[in-house]
Amino acid sequence: MKFGGSSVADADKIRNVARRIAAARESGDDVVAVVSARGKTTDGLVQLANEISDRPDPRELDMLLSTGERISCALVAMALHDLGHQAVSFTGSQAGIFTDSAHTKARIVEIRADRIREALEGGNIALVAGFQGMSIDGKNVTTLGRGGSDTTAVALAASINADVCEIYTDVTGVFTADPRIVAGAVKLPRISHEEMLEMAAMGSKVLALRSVEFARNYDVPLHVRSSFSPDEGTWIIKETPDMEQAIVSGIAHKSDEAKITITGVHDQPGVAASIFTVLADALINVDTIIQNMGSDGRADLSFTLPLDELSRARDVLDTIKGSLEYTSITADDQIGKVTLVGAGMKSNPGIAAKMFRVLSDKDINILMIDTSTIRITVVINRRDIERAVRALHDAFDLEAEATRRGNV
Repeated sequence: MKFGGSSVADADKIRNVARRIAAARESGDDVVAVVSARGKTTDGLVQLANEISDRPDPRELDMLLSTGERISCALVAMALHDLGHQAVSFTGSQAGIFTDSAHTKARIVEIRADRIREALEGGNIALVAGFQGMSIDGKNVTTLGRGGSDTTAVALAASINADVCEIYTDVTGVFTADPRIVAGAVKLPRISHEEMLEMAAMGSKVLALRSVEFARNYDVPLHVRSSFSPDEGTWIIKETPDMEQAIVSGIAHKSDEAKITITGVHDQPGVAASIFTVLADALINVDTIIQNMGSDGRADLSFTLPLDELSRARDVLDTIKGSLEYTSITADDQIGKVTLVGAGMKSNPGIAAKMFRVLSDKDINILMIDTSTIRITVVINRRDIERAVRALHDAFDLEAEATRRGNV
């Protein structure tokens, strides 16, 4: 069971979480619960670090940021004790979560969950501080980056062969689109790991991308549900042969994207490798990539990236201008992405044509296009994002499709 920051934001909510955990234990289940930092605690710690230092040391920043989840973990354990349950709390390192050494963006390398198993065998509820671990080389405290508590929970579930990993949040499940944009968005009763992976990658904020990757790779069933309601949420499971697939399951969007275009690069082998290697070395994630044929042995290269990494990416690319001899770099910080996701697309032609026609009818210009077997993504101007999401949700009748899918 994983509980997000909004679920443990104050004392009453912490007691509510403790009651949910206690009820699961009383039903006969062994329970491991992962908790996030309370409310905006992590944001406050980041602000405090920036007040002290213009460039906080990454190792010390991880030491600081890891405290938020530890506080939540201990408080929930106290609340469970008051309910008459045995509970023991663990930091990430105590829980056996080992990572690489990339401070603030560490990746899990191994989990040695012996202490968790011992706690369960002793009749305890095990509480684990999310978002953190310990580097396998230097034995330093590390944090896992955005959505790290989701990743902690799913990785632990995989390591101890849990029956299910329940993700408790402030929404009741995964919706066909953002309900704040589309009034007719409805909760999906179930969705495949692959579909959820695409939705998480393309902007759905219900689950962190890395947690869905873990769930898919280790076949962990996920159940996304509300901390404040007993209702069923959305099941995210391995696709099975008898699983009814919607042509389009949902729409995801991102509004915090940017686009970089490098003009006049040499049209020859090795140039793209040089560009994306230096960006990768700086831990800058790029997404949609398009190379346009130029003339006189030159070409233009465009790619998208998170808006908050735009300035750093430009600085990194400036360092290789001499070796690449490109003409110029331009940036567009006013773009966003809209994505249709659905495993049914694999066997239904014409989805892209319909999507492009709907956007054309709304006079929405497409800047870039990216596809996989189960998604179609368009890059458009940020001001058009909400109109595009609503138009596509209506055109593909996702409200009715989700309802039909739930009745299968």
